[in-house]
Amino acid sequence: MRCTVTSRLDCTIVEPTDLAVLSVAVAPSTGRIEEQLSVTLDGRPIEAQELLHHNTRLHRLADLPKGQLIVEYAAVTDTGTGTPNTLPADDDAVQDLIYLRPSRYADSDSLGPVAYSLFQGLHGKELLDAVTTWTRRNLAYVSGSSRPTDGAVQTFLLRQGVCRDFAHVVVTLLRARDVPARLVSVYAPGLYPMDFHAVAEAKIDGEWVVVDATGLAPRQSLVRIATGRDASDTSFLSTHRGIIQLDRMAVTAVADSLPVDDLSRLVTLA
Repeated sequence: MRCTVTSRLDCTIVEPTDLAVLSVAVAPSTGRIEEQLSVTLDGRPIEAQELLHHNTRLHRLADLPKGQLIVEYAAVTDTGTGTPNTLPADDDAVQDLIYLRPSRYADSDSLGPVAYSLFQGLHGKELLDAVTTWTRRNLAYVSGSSRPTDGAVQTFLLRQGVCRDFAHVVVTLLRARDVPARLVSVYAPGLYPMDFHAVAEAKIDGEWVVVDATGLAPRQSLVRIATGRDASDTSFLSTHRGIIQLDRMAVTAVADSLPVDDLSRLVTLA
């Protein structure tokens, strides 16, 4: 399946910024056919240093003065030519440990008793399906309903949120039941309204499978951007030692053929 994805960020640098980090480029494991990244400041091109971490490409911008920052990204991908996100055995074991632990937005220690009460005795795909179904049925998708600082506990109590909140709840409940789980930011053909999207991944029977409790886009068409413990690892723009204001954002993701998602089947993401 061929996908065309784009994103554009229009920003104002309010205070000089020593360091800003972009996470808009598709992951190394994705089958890239072509791509282009353009970063300009007041119309002048600036260099972005690419850094690679755990199948995530970060672009570092340093020493930015006040001005208008524009980031434009475009890529064409082929989901059939991607390479599996594999690690050496020792590294893979370490990643499992990291994705079993509580994290900033996925506080599985706090929701542990809830997870054991709701899903006691379930394992493997049966557990995954139960967590996904519970999240879909008990949370309402409400745009603008959550704050950037809300984690899984707040979402669980409020019973509403957006895609990252759904993903955080899934990740948290699975970790509380001793299943390694993580958050993935993606481009999502079929998503409406179009935006960056967040889903979960869980390790079931030794394989990472993708989970989207929102059901807003077919899993087979998703294009991975960043992978991490939670949203703190996958933000499309982060700023350190300065202030950047996001004025406008536009995201598109189109597939040449949009599949029908069979929710009874496990799906992996390149």
